Amino acid sequence: MTRLLGALIAGGRSSRFGSDKALACWRGKPLIDHAADALRPHVEALVVCGRDHGGLTMLADRPAPDMGPLGGLSAALHHARANGFEAVLTVGCDTPLLPAALIERLTAAAPGAACLASLPVIGRWPAALADRLDAFLAEDRKHAIRAWAAEAGARMIEGIELPNVNRPGDLAALADGKLV
Repeated sequence: MTRLLGALIAGGRSSRFGSDKALACWRGKPLIDHAADALRPHVEALVVCGRDHGGLTMLADRPAPDMGPLGGLSAALHHARANGFEAVLTVGCDTPLLPAALIERLTAAAPGAACLASLPVIGRWPAALADRLDAFLAEDRKHAIRAWAAEAGARMIEGIELPNVNRPGDLAALADGKLV
């Protein structure tokens, strides 16, 4: 059985949200806890990239803070490789609804990388990609997760749209059932 590490990507500045969106509450608990609860049944261990939260292992973004989601992914890939995990399942802390069927599709992509086409921070990334991501991040270019997914040859999972909370209005729409 493949050893999977779950990684909550949570090191962003929440500039569009205006406050710490990972801790914004929906249905009585922080968004980051919804994401953690969705990943937990599918992984052997769970880490948080870019912040401390809830007693989970915290990984500092690498190679430096403020690298966006790829800084968290890089930290998770290196941690996974060093600890015997074959792959990392990632989700942003601002994605409270993560269907089990999507996780099953991501894990079925083994041994390669796969991600959600509409929200590529949700993905399955082989730990063997750690050095390749380091090289990508060292290049003088835009470090977008979509560009990384293309570079990694990730299989794009199409046809699934998930709510992603980036602004206060997104959280309000989610609470009203309009973003589900």
